[in-house]
Amino acid sequence: MAEMAEFDRVRRFNRTVTQRVGALHDHYLGRDRPIGQARLLWEIGDDGQDVRKLRERLGLDSGYVSRLLRALEADGLVTVEPLPRDRRARTARLTEAGRAERAALDGRSDELAASLLAPLNTAQRARLVAAMAEVDRLLTAATVTLDTIDPDHPDARSCLLAYYSELQERFDTGFDPARSLLPDTDELRLPRGLFLVARLHGEAVGCAGLKLPVGAPAEIKRMWIAPHARGLGLGRRFLAELESLAATHGCEALRLDTNKALDSAIGLYRSAGFQEVPAFNDEPYAHLWFEKRIPKPDSRRKPTSQGWTRGRAARPVSRRAGGCS
Repeated sequence: MAEMAEFDRVRRFNRTVTQRVGALHDHYLGRDRPIGQARLLWEIGDDGQDVRKLRERLGLDSGYVSRLLRALEADGLVTVEPLPRDRRARTARLTEAGRAERAALDGRSDELAASLLAPLNTAQRARLVAAMAEVDRLLTAATVTLDTIDPDHPDARSCLLAYYSELQERFDTGFDPARSLLPDTDELRLPRGLFLVARLHGEAVGCAGLKLPVGAPAEIKRMWIAPHARGLGLGRRFLAELESLAATHGCEALRLDTNKALDSAIGLYRSAGFQEVPAFNDEPYAHLWFEKRIPKPDSRRKPTSQGWTRGRAARPVSRRAGGCS
């Protein structure tokens, strides 16, 4: 019953928003086009946009995006051309008329925003804007996907390079990947391990590796989240997913090491049930080592893709205990 009540609230919210922002009208914001075409004009922007990225950003299938673009081309608002270096890829750009239409839509959007706020007093306006920001953050978090990919995939490499660059800036000693105990790519491929990437609108915004050594606890390696994607709960979501994956591979414990400079990460590990233990490796950049016992299947709740689900309270794991089968 509680779940159905939540569904009813969500559906009521959707009905209120679509009606209030004018999404039900064929002539969105009083212009001569529906909201889909208007949104596409805004996403293309002044610099143009790769058509594939437009599809990923808006979560639309290729056929529908093609129909929207053809309609905008027929109205003289956009051009769509193949890239010289790869004629399979196409770029959409605004014409002069398209830029004028986008500017008109921006003006009408500001007027709509003002009309939403005008009937409210100062306190109500502040509450509504804050609530909108929170809804935007949570809906964005729900849009992120976690995918298992090969550690040599371009998304994996781009995340790791950004991760190493950030460590170079944050560590007192800097960071040299050649000195670190980096797992080789085979250690992050099944059956020896795996590699996760988080994607938001098709963009890789985080990563995490999991080593699955036989007879030893599973080990989390190279967990990183892009700065602009922080605050979405991805750290907890990564930990929950990695714990679940480790459990499915017969592991009884999960371990990781970290640097003292990563205070936010340290707080996350402690709150997720990891306990500090003596060093279990010779990682030159590590100051702290953590372990967590994975609850048995009948005592833990399966984590969902939406966030962290707590299991049984963790207890220290010995160096040889908790191995993966």
